[in-house]
Amino acid sequence: MPSQPDLKKRIIMTTTIAFIGLGNMGGPMAINLQKAGFKVCATDLSSDARARVAEAGVCVVDSAAQAIEGAEVVISMLPASHHVEGLYLGKDGLLAQLDTSVRVIDCSTIAPESARKVAKAAAEKGISLIDAPVSGGTAGATNATLTFIVGGDLDAFEAAKPLLAAMGKNIFHAGGHGAGQVAKVCNNMLLAIHMIGSAEALNLGVSLGLDASVLSDIMKQSSGDNWSLQKYNPMPGVMDGVPASRDYSGGFGTDLMLKDLGLASDAALGAQAPIPLGGLARQLYAVHSAGGSGGLDFSSIVRMLQKA
Repeated sequence: MPSQPDLKKRIIMTTTIAFIGLGNMGGPMAINLQKAGFKVCATDLSSDARARVAEAGVCVVDSAAQAIEGAEVVISMLPASHHVEGLYLGKDGLLAQLDTSVRVIDCSTIAPESARKVAKAAAEKGISLIDAPVSGGTAGATNATLTFIVGGDLDAFEAAKPLLAAMGKNIFHAGGHGAGQVAKVCNNMLLAIHMIGSAEALNLGVSLGLDASVLSDIMKQSSGDNWSLQKYNPMPGVMDGVPASRDYSGGFGTDLMLKDLGLASDAALGAQAPIPLGGLARQLYAVHSAGGSGGLDFSSIVRMLQKA
């Protein structure tokens, strides 16, 4: 009888995964699954995205229909609710093509009601599906240190853990279907707020003659400490390996943050929960995007403050 480590290795090496969506987050996630020993077949609408993942040795194909051939697990990482619904729902959607033995993990950040809609359609076809949005940014995706926030049945969550562990370090079960999305929306709203606050404080200090690196070190050891200062400093030249040090390229785009803040606003409206700072953050990112920075990393909000 094989030992537990041998059994786990055997399960990994015989699990075939279709990975759909190879952007700044999805690409590294697919690569890490491949590195962990899973058999991965990946696709994206962008030929450039497919090429980047292919260079890392991952099998790539031209369509989702090709990717799911023979797959035991489908993982998707897409930009918005309509992309996820378009992929899975309808007579031409993947749910109409998948066998009931296939497990589905959607890692996209979408509206909670959209996640529940897709999960309900999957359940009606006897397919196991969980929503598992992530936190940790592109560095977390590259280094396999992401946080997964999962909504869905507990059994499906437990079954997905070995796959999620190949891409992340922290794995939480938030509750039923859609709960992962609720937690992610709350988290990203707070992320936007403390990124704007950090950028504002750093810009003020620099305007008053302080060095951004020195001020960052002081605040990291003081009551103003937060994730943006520790892991994702918005000021150029302060921290290596973050978008601010490569002219805000890559990373988590301003327009994606704006989308998530819209999800938070919609959810707050439905729950009649006040989010005054979340609403202000949405307005500031809308202005920043309208100024031509929609494709830049969301930490580039400091540029708008510098121009004010």
